[in-house]
Amino acid sequence: MTQVLDLVPIWTLILGLAVFFYVLLDGFDLGVGMLFGFAPDARSRNAIMNSIAPIWDGNETWLVLGGLGLLAAFPTAFAVIIPAVYFPILVMLLALVFRGVAFEFRFRDAENKTFWDRAFCYGSAIATFAQGVVLGAFVQGFPVRDGQFAGTSFAFLTPFSVLTGVALMFGYGLLGAGWLILKTEGAIQAAARRQGRICLIGVVTAISIVSIWTPIMSSEVAARWFTWPDIALFAPVPLLSGVIALGTWRALGSQAEAAPFFGAIGLFVLAYAGMAISLFPMIVPYQLTLWEAASSPRTQAFLLVGTLFLIPVILTYSSWSYWVFRGKVRADVGYE
Repeated sequence: MTQVLDLVPIWTLILGLAVFFYVLLDGFDLGVGMLFGFAPDARSRNAIMNSIAPIWDGNETWLVLGGLGLLAAFPTAFAVIIPAVYFPILVMLLALVFRGVAFEFRFRDAENKTFWDRAFCYGSAIATFAQGVVLGAFVQGFPVRDGQFAGTSFAFLTPFSVLTGVALMFGYGLLGAGWLILKTEGAIQAAARRQGRICLIGVVTAISIVSIWTPIMSSEVAARWFTWPDIALFAPVPLLSGVIALGTWRALGSQAEAAPFFGAIGLFVLAYAGMAISLFPMIVPYQLTLWEAASSPRTQAFLLVGTLFLIPVILTYSSWSYWVFRGKVRADVGYE
């Protein structure tokens, strides 16, 4: 009998990387968008905008790849997750569209530039909060009956999902502050360091609360983290998180320029790893495993061929754009 190659781990890796790259790359430019609202004058706002102008829209490629990957490789999970979080996803997409429109119009509609500046900031904040609510609802899990979502339209809205929404705003704010420290100088950079410290306090507080709340909410997660030998195997994740948080705090108070941004990335990597540890192999938490939700092996194989060509293209043009537009930005040289 011919052994069929199991493609589920490969698609899990692709989907996981797509989501992570989206959170990381679009996360910092959404964070910049939120911090943009605190800029004191037009020159500062122009410099902040120019720091992300060449690359912000390309970052959202990973969102499209993640959504299509979920639909193609895990259609049963897609059929449960999307109806469960339909409203926050709708709000997120509308906010991203509004943010994109504001980005373009602030350079073209000088008479209403203040309105578009505020729209860019509010769009970034709303999109971030909506993403955090989706994350919180996902971690909580969804009621499923006969392979379909069995809850109400507003089942996503709970204290836990609101907490994760606020937490992600602090997280993206920390990434955005790190990016501004890396790309700007002078007063903008100094303000980003102060804002980064505030965001870091919010991130550490949120991680601590979620780390306590999640195992209380789920006995399966508690067993994963607090039974032997798992407790010894996974202990480096929270310990490293504490070390990186302390290092990032010190970097924000020093003259280091790259360390705050990479420290924020490190915290996101460890938070992502912690979530994977808690939920694997579930793709619909506590209801469906990756293998139960997967499409047929032939479908996965067919789609994998194109995807394996597409991913290097995305990585190449993304890397090239970051390389071309490396270095510090100026308020008077940029998108305009």
